[in-house]
Amino acid sequence: MSHVTNRSAYSELVDRLNRFPQGAPPSETLYKILKILLSEREAELIALLPIKPFTAEQAAVAWKMGLGDALKVLDELAGRALLVDMEDDSKTIYVLPPPMAGFFEFSMMRTRGDIDQRLLGQLFYQYMNVEEEFILNLFANGETQLGRVFVQEPVLASDLGVQALDYERASEVIKTASHRGISMCYCRHKMLHVDRNCEAPMDICMTFNTTARSLIRNGYARQVDVSESLDLLQEAYERGLVQFGENTRKNVNFICNCCGCCCEAMIAARKFGLLHPVHTSNYLPVVDVSACNGCGKCVSACPVEAIGLVSANDPHQTKKKKAVVNKDICLGCGVCVRSCTEKSITLKVRKKRVITPVNSVHKSVMMAIERGKLQHLIFDNRVMWNHRALAAVIGVILKLPPLKQILATRQVKSRYMGYLIETFKL
Repeated sequence: MSHVTNRSAYSELVDRLNRFPQGAPPSETLYKILKILLSEREAELIALLPIKPFTAEQAAVAWKMGLGDALKVLDELAGRALLVDMEDDSKTIYVLPPPMAGFFEFSMMRTRGDIDQRLLGQLFYQYMNVEEEFILNLFANGETQLGRVFVQEPVLASDLGVQALDYERASEVIKTASHRGISMCYCRHKMLHVDRNCEAPMDICMTFNTTARSLIRNGYARQVDVSESLDLLQEAYERGLVQFGENTRKNVNFICNCCGCCCEAMIAARKFGLLHPVHTSNYLPVVDVSACNGCGKCVSACPVEAIGLVSANDPHQTKKKKAVVNKDICLGCGVCVRSCTEKSITLKVRKKRVITPVNSVHKSVMMAIERGKLQHLIFDNRVMWNHRALAAVIGVILKLPPLKQILATRQVKSRYMGYLIETFKL
């Protein structure tokens, strides 16, 4: 493999990344980022890895090297958070995370001396905030998105608080996680290196479960208990930060505490709100016009500019304003409710419930179908698939609505898939 040129090794890696439902559009900036994060040899090896989780034995076969040598490479990559290493039935399983939410972010989730993080932050800013193709592909492509907003639980009225489902509560994610880690906010760390960061706390973003366990083990997250996690969540509430987390009901792997000025999800929601790049909560704010004094605090607090001031049409106070909510782009985070000193804003349940995928497999399949990449999830022959993983993917497809099943069949172009769908209609 030594004959492979520098550019083609990274090109193969980019091709590999773009088999994910959320990929990384090629550009000169992307190649510069990858060259900072990993060597040509590492790019060449990672390009051979499957999309789904794999073992060291499978990597050794794909790399045509001995198991001991493969383990050394895998542990080196996991130690730099380029791979996530997980324990499954006392056996280590590895997975290459997507760029977002994944190894792009991990690279800035602690202060490092082995890479030029200032240059990396500037390149991330160029790739995501200036060129924007990556962000459009990530957040504004398809109906099923990477992440969703959690409502601020303390601002829910008592009746709504009782009705809120467990998966809608960031506090419940914290309490039920197997592991909890706190890391430096990638977005604000990136903005620090282009002199655009705000004063929101840096060490407040949360990872959970197997992802947290790997990041903690490799020094990219600080292990915390339930009590400290809930304290940090309360601090995020008080600072008006939005809880943006993985778009699943079970085993949520991350919740970021986002500001409107630095965080990619909030910037995307503000720029491309009508394309619905971020799944909202199941709540909407309602303004009591009779109590609103038009102070504008809610306008300043809203991270996506979903609230504005208009004339109150009061003949006795011609300059009086009132707040109005743009329901089409509102995230339902509840930040505006906390900011209102007049108590004139409350939350109500949306008329149409937001659908959240059950787990990461469900989410990945939905995203792959909508983005025309389902075949990569099913026929990933770089390394032989685990039969349980394949069964899980097909099982999700069989539970999709008929129109989604048709899309899946067209992409895969498989008589076998058509037979499964026809035989096991649910």
